[in-house]
Amino acid sequence: MLKRALVALAAIAGIAVTASLGFWQWGRGQERTAMQEAIEARERSAPVPVQELVAGADAGALLHRPVVLRGEWIADRTVFLDNRQMNAVPGFYVVTPLRVEGTQAVVLVQRGWVQRDFEQRARLPAVQTPAGTVEVRGRLAPPPAKLYAFATEEKGPIRQNLDLAAFRAETGLPLLPVSVQQVGAPSEGLLRQWPAVGSGAGKNFGYAFQWWAMAALIAILYVWFQLVVPRRPARRP
Repeated sequence: MLKRALVALAAIAGIAVTASLGFWQWGRGQERTAMQEAIEARERSAPVPVQELVAGADAGALLHRPVVLRGEWIADRTVFLDNRQMNAVPGFYVVTPLRVEGTQAVVLVQRGWVQRDFEQRARLPAVQTPAGTVEVRGRLAPPPAKLYAFATEEKGPIRQNLDLAAFRAETGLPLLPVSVQQVGAPSEGLLRQWPAVGSGAGKNFGYAFQWWAMAALIAILYVWFQLVVPRRPARRP
């Protein structure tokens, strides 16, 4: 009897743990789905007024909203972020500060992607940076994602990563706490087929079903070996 009780307790505990993990993964999937829907709603909203952007509004509340800016490129501060892909081809993300017209504010613009020269890796690709006032259409985004890099301070136009606070201190530019991801047709030698922001909810839902399947398997095995098999009549020799 003690052995049967221990087996029953172990089965109940296994079912409870795996089922609860399934519900936890399901909840995470729903949270990510809701977050993705909120991002898509922001992308469809009206452009952020320039005055609101430069006035120091909450950067988190503005992310993913469209924006239209006029200003002048600070071309000599252009950075080429290495090992970035577009359509599975490695190259550079080109990032240039833009001084917003009528203000002293400067915003980092992720202008697009360009393929690198694989024979001369230190050679900068041909990218046009117009002088004078330009209009940039894009969406407010976090700074470019960081890739693994050695713990050395990066200088020069070609870098692995670009830390906004460090770049602000390096250049002395009054950079805003957000960046702009430029959108539109290819121009100035740059492509702008940015990867879509995915929620990742599908993985959570998949994990949830795996945990629930494990809970069901534990229940089936318990019923079969502890309830069904012992009650089956023994076969006669």
